[in-house]
Amino acid sequence: MKKPELLVTPKKVEDFLPLIEAGADAFIIGEQKFGLRLAGDFSKDDIKNAIGIAHQHGKKVYVAMNAIFHNELVDELGEYLRFLSEVKADAVVFGDPAVLMMAKDAAPRMKLHWNTETTATNWHTCNYWGRKGSQRAVLARELSMDAVVETKEHAEVEIEVQVHGMTCMFQSKRSLLGNYFEYQGKKLKIEKPDTKETMFLFDPERNNKYPIFEDANGTHIMSPNDICIIDELGEMIEAGVDSFKIDGVLQTSDYIVEVTKKYRKAIDLFVSNGDEYEEVKDDLLNEIENLQAKNRPLDTGFFFKETVY
Repeated sequence: MKKPELLVTPKKVEDFLPLIEAGADAFIIGEQKFGLRLAGDFSKDDIKNAIGIAHQHGKKVYVAMNAIFHNELVDELGEYLRFLSEVKADAVVFGDPAVLMMAKDAAPRMKLHWNTETTATNWHTCNYWGRKGSQRAVLARELSMDAVVETKEHAEVEIEVQVHGMTCMFQSKRSLLGNYFEYQGKKLKIEKPDTKETMFLFDPERNNKYPIFEDANGTHIMSPNDICIIDELGEMIEAGVDSFKIDGVLQTSDYIVEVTKKYRKAIDLFVSNGDEYEEVKDDLLNEIENLQAKNRPLDTGFFFKETVY
């Protein structure tokens, strides 16, 4: 039985060695103006250094270029792709076809992972982008477990699935969404607007706090809960899903390391000894629950159609 890749999102170069020791197989990093909702902002020097560390330990680094690009930034894509090719990035994550078009000339040997966050909902679309040049499709977070398994059965490309972390519910290119709500006098209010990483929309009716993440690409309203299916990995492993992603956006480095350790143990146990995995999976879930912030409950996202935001 094939082990899926364990893919994580570090916050800084210094996170690489602890995450490698924790069991990560691959990393997603990048520069904010090119990549959406990154756990950390990596300069070119950071990317070069991170790739060197990862490759020294036999790990992979994928660089995010999945922003929505306007004309004024398109001219920079080719130069950035050439740089990533020179420093031997293992793949580029893209959503905008402009990246694919530019890569044909600037980095023709670069592997491409298609990720639009929301539109990868069926295997025909995954295979369409595969035939255009992508080696992997990152599935939408809104799919059920049955849909994920069915997609993998028919996919001509690698399939990546997020198994842990928050998800994006809304994105706007504007960065002042909170001010808009305040001006309109809506019930949703902004908490701690002076601190970027602790800004929330608060819904008193549901008692939910929706984190607001702002980067060079605008405003992103995130889910009030974190996905966690560490106790439900078996069906996707058996189906041959290629990559499991832990998204560490708005989390601490220590949290990402500890969660990576738990998923490493879960994956290895299921592949080597399914019975032992069944015995310890509830304990692993409880250990992650103990790591959670009080306002970040865990759920299974849309895997079993339980979550309504």
